[in-house]
Amino acid sequence: MPFIFKNLEIPEVILVEPKVFPDERGFFFESYKFSDFFDAGITENFVQDNHSKSKYMVLRGLHFQKNPKAQGKLVRCITGEIFDVAVDLRKNSPNYGKWVGEILSEENKKMLYIPKGFAHGFCVLSSEAEIIYKCTEEYSPEFDAGIFWNDESIRVNWPVENPIISEKDSKLPNLKDSDINFVCGE
Repeated sequence: MPFIFKNLEIPEVILVEPKVFPDERGFFFESYKFSDFFDAGITENFVQDNHSKSKYMVLRGLHFQKNPKAQGKLVRCITGEIFDVAVDLRKNSPNYGKWVGEILSEENKKMLYIPKGFAHGFCVLSSEAEIIYKCTEEYSPEFDAGIFWNDESIRVNWPVENPIISEKDSKLPNLKDSDINFVCGE
């Protein structure tokens, strides 16, 4: 199998490490293979790919789409380095309001699978970074939502101070004031 799948502290969030084949010309690796992901329990179909570029200290998030258009994501940093975060928003989950984070980079080639029912965000640690991510649902503006990046009840330990955030992200509600419709087992 060309991947190592590791469940994180919130076991539904999975760190994926591809097997990389380097040589004097560069490298090769498979970044996604349906059968291997399916065997590892990631059984959703991906229907949209997104590509984002940001400069140092940009923080994007914490974003999600509400049901019935909730998105699972497979996130990979292809240039630079990011700190990628998933927050459990499933109201009856033992991990509700808890977060996990991982460094994803051009160098380590790791990916983070974030299932439906989680908010996603990242901050850029290098001079710039590009990420690509697969989504299990197409973007739907009417179901687009988010949580304030620095919500005191979640306490994400972001590795940057005074990040650059969008006006939209600066106005997102705290978790307690958010309209969330996720539960475990959906």
